[in-house]
Amino acid sequence: MIEIEIRLFATLVKYRPKESDTFKLPDRTTIAGLLSKLNIAEKEVKLIFVNGKKQPMEYEVQNRDRVGIFPPVGGG
Repeated sequence: MIEIEIRLFATLVKYRPKESDTFKLPDRTTIAGLLSKLNIAEKEVKLIFVNGKKQPMEYEVQNRDRVGIFPPVGGG
């Protein structure tokens, strides 16, 4: 098991785990797997940063990673 820190932004805040910003996952969990555990559809996500670097859905999160997940943002 690994433990990561999760930050959800804007419309994704409603998916935040209730207990805290830390989340336990099995080893070798990908970002896509994390989204599934949080019940977030991939189409709701635009950007994922892990430790300040943009990462793809296939990235395997590591123990103590800090994951930021952002939705598509509109504006003009």
